Amino acid sequence: MTLYTKNGRPLQQSGNTIYSRSGAVVGRISGSKVYGQNGRYVGSIVGNRLVYRSTESAGIGSSFASSSRCGSAAASSVSSAVWGDEPDIPD
Repeated sequence: MTLYTKNGRPLQQSGNTIYSRSGAVVGRISGSKVYGQNGRYVGSIVGNRLVYRSTESAGIGSSFASSSRCGSAAASSVSSAVWGDEPDIPD
């Protein structure tokens, strides 16, 4: 499955780890939520979108270590109307 942010920026997925287009680690999937390497909430997966929802941000996952990977030339997608905000992900 190809994941995008709410505003259509493409993300890479390898197993349960999510990477930005440039290959930086975004976080790890736990259920329908993604938590950063520090264990803090990054966003929720809604369909094929990663969306930040402040009402779900109180959760904390476990921290983890992961290395970056090669960047991707994937094209952006159209913005989505799902409820929530664009997650704070460096590109």
